[in-house]
Amino acid sequence: MLSASDLAGRLAQNAETVCRHYLSAGRRAGNYWLVGDVANSRGRSLYVHLIGPRAGRWTDAATGQFGDLLDLVREACGLVDFRDVAEEARHFLSLPQPEPVSDLRGDVGDGPPAERPARERARRLFRMTEPLAGTLADIYLRDRGILRASAHGALRFHPSCYYRDLVTGRTSSYPALIAAVTDAAGAITGVHRSWLDPDGVGKAKVDDPRRALGGLLGNGVRFRYPVTNPVPVLAAGEGIETMLSLSHVMPGMPMVAALTANHLAGFHFPPGCRRIYIAADADAAGRHGIEGLSRRAQAHGILPLVLSPELGDFNDDLRRLGPDRLTASLRAQLTPEDVVAFLP
Repeated sequence: MLSASDLAGRLAQNAETVCRHYLSAGRRAGNYWLVGDVANSRGRSLYVHLIGPRAGRWTDAATGQFGDLLDLVREACGLVDFRDVAEEARHFLSLPQPEPVSDLRGDVGDGPPAERPARERARRLFRMTEPLAGTLADIYLRDRGILRASAHGALRFHPSCYYRDLVTGRTSSYPALIAAVTDAAGAITGVHRSWLDPDGVGKAKVDDPRRALGGLLGNGVRFRYPVTNPVPVLAAGEGIETMLSLSHVMPGMPMVAALTANHLAGFHFPPGCRRIYIAADADAAGRHGIEGLSRRAQAHGILPLVLSPELGDFNDDLRRLGPDRLTASLRAQLTPEDVVAFLP
């Protein structure tokens, strides 16, 4: 049976074929394959080396994600377990399949892992979680000034979530904050994982402690978000902690975290939306997301309004300036009717 490095090497020898299969929305440009992201969105921020000593290595300039083609297969297919990734790679390369191995977690009846769609893999991981209240993830968010996170059904806790180092290929597990990515109807299309230090001192000490899998485009992690009624006013941004910080002082306003700048720009507006507040992010990718979402909102007849933090981000404002100062700052940025509706 081929090792992970052998599989990655075989995929790299067929880098362009891999890209055409898993990233069909992209195109070749010289020695690179360009596409929007690992979810196969249109764009140019993710690039894959096609030839040379770095063939098969890829980087997403918008999110900072990187890895080899084995990692790309995992993210593109929404796979959770490395065994499933290896099986998908072998299937693609038309290699002989290994003998079936019984799943000790009792996942009987789900069918072959490579045949389950990405949405089901995300739902499977979410089903393995537990309520947030009182867990290490709840404590982590409380340390960030977010005191009522357990009231949000989109947030759960996994005590031992699988993690693979994208450079070395080593696998391990850490406790993790798990967030459900849902569509406008409330169906889970993906999940976001934030791995945490087991000793309760912040995020896990790994190169990339945050990763998403599944269907992100147009969707997001939703807080206080009705799925049956029109949503005339909402706030949208990239990060989960950013939007939870805003929700802390505006608990009645529907919120969504799109997770990356590209996905923020492509967020699907809910029916009946009249105004959308966009939480600012200071970096270049963040500005790209704000500008893209603003243009699309205007094209749909929706008024886009940008909310700007006083410090680096809204979680900095909440922790360092306090909820009263954050409330006062937002009061000056909301429309008068939204001040009445959503601020104390």
